[in-house]
Order: sequence, then C-alpha cells, then structure tokens
Amino acid sequence: MGRAFEFRKGRKMKRWDRMSKDFTRIGKEIVMAVKENGPNPDTNSRLRTAIQNAKGVNMPKDRVDAAIKRASSREEKDYQEVVYEGYAPHGVAIVVETATDNPTRTVANVRMYFNRGNGTLGTSGSSDYTFTRKGVFKLAAEGLDRDELELELIDFGAEDVYEDQEEDEHGHVTNLMVVECAFPDFGQLQKALEEKGVNVISAQLQRVPNTTVSLDEEQAEEVLKLIDRFEEDDDVQAVYHTLG
Repeated sequence: MGRAFEFRKGRKMKRWDRMSKDFTRIGKEIVMAVKENGPNPDTNSRLRTAIQNAKGVNMPKDRVDAAIKRASSREEKDYQEVVYEGYAPHGVAIVVETATDNPTRTVANVRMYFNRGNGTLGTSGSSDYTFTRKGVFKLAAEGLDRDELELELIDFGAEDVYEDQEEDEHGHVTNLMVVECAFPDFGQLQKALEEKGVNVISAQLQRVPNTTVSLDEEQAEEVLKLIDRFEEDDDVQAVYHTLG
C-alpha cells in the first residue's frame, strides 16, 4: 500500500506542478498580448487565444482577470520572447521558446542546462531548420465528425485532422479532435472555428519536427532529463525536440 500511495502521490504532484507551470506560461502570454494590443479580447486575437488556452487548463477566471488587469498597469514588467536553439546528446535537435524579463539570466540558465546535460547551445538557425511551424488546434471531440470537420475547414487552411486523447491534472481523459494548419493560416483557421462555435480547448503555434531521432532507452532517458530541466524553468514557454 505504501508504494502504491507514493506512486499516486507522485503522479498527483507532477500534475500539480504541470498545472502551476501552465498557469505561469499562460499568465505571461496574457500579459504580452495585452501590452501588444490592449485588454479587449474582442479586438485582440492573441489575448482571445490566451484566454481560450487558460480555460483549456482550468485556470480560474479570477486569475485570468487579474493577469489582464496587471498587464494594463504601467508597473507590470515587460517580457521579451527569445528563442534558443541547440542540440541534446545523440544528435537530438532542441528549440526552447522563452518569455523573460531578464534575457541575461535566461540565456545563462539555458546554457547551463545544455552544458550539464551534455548538450550544446547553438546560434540562431542551427537547429530550427529541422522543424516546421504549424498551428495546432485541440477541439473537444464530442459531437464532431472527423471527415465532416476536415471538409468544412480545408478551405481555411486545415492540413490534417485527427483524433487524440489528453489527461488533465485530475486524471480525467478528454477525447480530442486535433486540427493542424500551416503557420500563415493560423489566424483564418482560428476565426473559422470561432464562427462555427466549435469548442476549442487550446490553440497554439508549435514547432513540428521534420524528422526524428530514434535512441535506445538509456540514451532517450539522458535526453529527456535535459528536456525536463528546460521545462522546469519559469522563463521557458515551450520546448521542442526531434526525439522519436
């Protein structure tokens, strides 16, 4: 019983850590969106997306409202979006997206994680070419037909529609319909989904690897430890890699 309890406790703590990290990430996205185009989601598509993503991770409405209010204040710090590229051990490409109020601190941390993980921090363009930027929309699958949805959205840039599942912080599994599009089509596809009244759980611009690297279990574990270090840093918004 003791080991089973510890296992459940460990999983729960990991979910809580993930939830806290999601709230921090989306809070920064809200701040950047408001500072860029104002606090009205009706006229600020980036803020609308951030609020949508906040709902998708069950971020409380009062926290969302507080983030918007803070961002409207001149006293709220500005965040810079900085992308770092490099390689993990065994030839796995890594791209780290950050939002930081102190780039000097962030680059020092990113370099340290690469060094301690036997990786290498590269220059701009050194590994990003191994990824393609795409829009990825996760929709609540209930009431949706994959083939019908694909036909409805193909004129708005949808390139691929497929079914998936996702587990939340409480262990509940949600059935998803995922829609992918090319980077330039993100805005028009987002608008089309809004007009159709589809329940969008999250909408993100992601880096999808063009090819992946297959490693044995020990090598993969080494790479995953490095990825974990990045993801635990509060300045990091997303980590992309080519580990297969």
